[in-house]
Amino acid sequence: MNVHVQGCQVAADGAPKPVRRENGQREVFCGLTGIVWLHRKIQDAFFLVVGSRTCAHLIQSAAGVMIFAEPRFATAIMEEKDLAGLTDANDELDRIVAQLIARRPEIRLLFLVGSCPSEVIKLDLSRAALRLSQKFSPAVRILNYSGSGIETTFTQGEDACLASLVPAAPPPRTSEDQLLIVGSLADVVEDQFIRLFDALGIGRVQFLPPRKAAALPAIGPNTRFLLAQPFLADTARALEDRGAKRLAAPFPLGVEGTTAWLRAAADTFGVAPALFEAVTQPHRIRAERALLRYRVQLSGRSIFLFPDSQLEIPLARFLSRELSMQLVEVGTPYLHREHLAEELRLLPDDVVLSEGQDVDLQLDRCRAARPDLVVCGLGLANPLEAEGMTTKWSIELVFTPIQGYEQAADLAELFARPLVRRAKLVA
Repeated sequence: MNVHVQGCQVAADGAPKPVRRENGQREVFCGLTGIVWLHRKIQDAFFLVVGSRTCAHLIQSAAGVMIFAEPRFATAIMEEKDLAGLTDANDELDRIVAQLIARRPEIRLLFLVGSCPSEVIKLDLSRAALRLSQKFSPAVRILNYSGSGIETTFTQGEDACLASLVPAAPPPRTSEDQLLIVGSLADVVEDQFIRLFDALGIGRVQFLPPRKAAALPAIGPNTRFLLAQPFLADTARALEDRGAKRLAAPFPLGVEGTTAWLRAAADTFGVAPALFEAVTQPHRIRAERALLRYRVQLSGRSIFLFPDSQLEIPLARFLSRELSMQLVEVGTPYLHREHLAEELRLLPDDVVLSEGQDVDLQLDRCRAARPDLVVCGLGLANPLEAEGMTTKWSIELVFTPIQGYEQAADLAELFARPLVRRAKLVA
């Protein structure tokens, strides 16, 4: 066990917010899980996992795809002879990719996704992607990234995927500043943000990932980007290497977060305060009204957030400030101090933050606190429910559209629903 406490951020009043750092046994999914939402977002992309049967079962189970469906992901299963070096894995991969592209001619972007098994045998998928791109270009662009679960959490699969797209992005054609929204958003949420930015007069808005491979956004020194997800550290670094500049802002969860996120863009692009107020006020009022019923249900309730998705700190800010919930502990797998600085300033001064995980110690603290609600991964939810606690699956917060004004009440309902269920069970 290696546990220590260190200071990481300074609150608005100058008081430090200590962070408990833990190293120990962790309970997380691997990065392959990100394929479940990414394959829906990039509509002409295909994700080919180079892995084991376990990898195939994981993705199939997470996606809930029926056996007769044709999703845009698959697994090139590595057999014992591949692992033992009795066959040339690259020859096998080339054969499978050729069969896939012949069968699915609509594919325009193919990701070769590394896994624990492919990394253990040192299969160089970057060289394979380069070799295959030369063969199938320009009809199909082939990229690679790692979805391995070794020393990562499941949302880092999206980070690795988007980071792999950045080098392939074209340079800007003009010197005019443009706004880039980074992070997978449901199409309905993306459309809502497009309308808001258009009403604010910010018409040069692009998204990463795009809905179509050919719409990969131009990236350069005139690009200003807003992160829509808090787990995109590698993608942000790749964008900054291209000269793009990140706009510091909280994340667009709840009314407060969405308003501050939009304001960061509005201030950068010179939107007049009066116009910003006129455009956002109706949405703020409607969202605040929709939150009222959930504030009644959740106010004063205690919540413990286990580290899982890296959404924990923005969620804690929303739950504390907009729904008046009491934060027992807010855990996160990784704490990016720069990207989350604005969120940390909005948390209560006495908040208990933890980074990393020693699951046995965290379970002990959770059991001692007996919170009203526990947000955790699937592996912990059933055991805690058996002990009489009420839980919320953290992975559902990634699969569900939760960003923006229109989704603020939907986000609140995700936390109210388990408490309503529990009340009905004990009635």
